[in-house]
Formats: sequence, structure tokens, C-alpha cells
Amino acid sequence: MSKLITVLNGPNLNLLGQRQPEIYGHDTLSDVEAGCAKVAQEYGLRSELLQSNHEGVLVDMIQKCRETSAGIIINPAAYTHTSVAILDALNTFDGPVLEIHISNIHHREAFRHTSFVSKRADSAIIGMGVQGYYLCMHRMGTLLGQSA
Repeated sequence: MSKLITVLNGPNLNLLGQRQPEIYGHDTLSDVEAGCAKVAQEYGLRSELLQSNHEGVLVDMIQKCRETSAGIIINPAAYTHTSVAILDALNTFDGPVLEIHISNIHHREAFRHTSFVSKRADSAIIGMGVQGYYLCMHRMGTLLGQSA
């Protein structure tokens, strides 16, 4: 069976394509899910995309990944800058963790410049739009020794 990559998304990403398209673009989370699945397949991987607006639910998802997933791609959204709980959960995961942000968080408000998740992430892709998800999936394939 192929390895599973879980793509986790935090608050308000369920509104992707509708909310502030001048910042986040017009693609929906369903578009991202399809794009991630396509790239994962190139590497012989499987992907699942999950989203929650609730911090504790995201922590539960990360904990479940310990049993089910070879890697995590995470866009923690606003929890990037506030959640020690998500960082602590990620620290219990043994596989690669990649952080993705659609916008360039360093070009936005000062409070967005700090990421707790970056303290655990193996790498981060920031400010490349939804294409960043697909770049993360390519990187995950490389990290897991898969070939496209």
C-alpha cells in the first residue's frame, strides 16, 4: 500500500476561493485537494486533505497521523502564530512535517511574522499561492525517497 501524506488546514481555509481572493486567490480547497492528489500519485503516494476551524480538532488530527501518515503538510493559518498545542502535537510526529502558507506572512502584519510551527517543520513554503501545496508534495516525495 502506498504511503499516506496528510494535508492539514487550519481556520478559515474552508473559505478558500471566497475569502480575500486578492490575498489567497480563487482556487478552492477542493482544487487544492485534487492538485495534491495528482502530485502525490506521481510519487506513488496517497494524500488526504483535512480542515478544521478548531485548534483541538487539529491536535487530534495530528495525533492520528502518528498511526496513519508518513508525512504531514500543514497550513495552520492563524494558529501558526498562536498555538503551542499544535507545535507540541507536531513534536510527537516522527515523519517529515512541511509548513505551507499561501500568502507571504512576512509581508503582512507584524504578529504574523512568528511561526510556532516552523520550530518543528522540516521546511516551509511561504507566499507561493496554492502552488505551495504542490511544491510541498513534491518535496515530501523527495524526503520519503520516492521518485516521480
